[in-house]
Amino acid sequence: MNKQELINVPRILFPIGTEILIKGKIVGLKVLDDRFVENVVKLDYGEQIIAPNDAIYVKDEPQPVKVPQFVADFIEKQKKLGHTLSYSIDASMSDIVAEWYWDNSELFALAWIFGYEVEKEKRYRVKIKGNIKENMLVYGELLERYYFTKSLSLDNAIYSHTRKELEDAGFGWVFDCPGIEIEEVEYDTNA
Repeated sequence: MNKQELINVPRILFPIGTEILIKGKIVGLKVLDDRFVENVVKLDYGEQIIAPNDAIYVKDEPQPVKVPQFVADFIEKQKKLGHTLSYSIDASMSDIVAEWYWDNSELFALAWIFGYEVEKEKRYRVKIKGNIKENMLVYGELLERYYFTKSLSLDNAIYSHTRKELEDAGFGWVFDCPGIEIEEVEYDTNA
């Protein structure tokens, strides 16, 4: 861009002495004279500057809190019904939501106001111990039921399950049974 083009660029003029904030990210630190540390800031338009701590304002954006799926479901339902936060606290919470709320009332309010992320629930693979051919508990999506199988390559089958899924399906007993092997899994491509 030449000088004439720069002169013709429309811009907002700020009076000299106006305090401003410039958007950027801290990308590093610079040590000056072995005793001063200043921040290296990359501005949104690409240029990097050095700024002392007292010249930096950190934008305080509330982060979504993590809540269990059953709390997320409750909040979503209450909001769809048009209920307020205070009404929902007194609304007919299920026992499990109420129990969680009394231990986490501040998190509940933050989730309601600023949003939430659903906590990843632990997932488990369930196997019958011993030399048994069909020993892996799976949920068949087409059959819409649980069954034991020997194959780990079935299509439309879920090989890992949350505790709640197992309990809701009547398999809560597997966690207490000595003849069952429970393996906690991080990620299941078939889940």
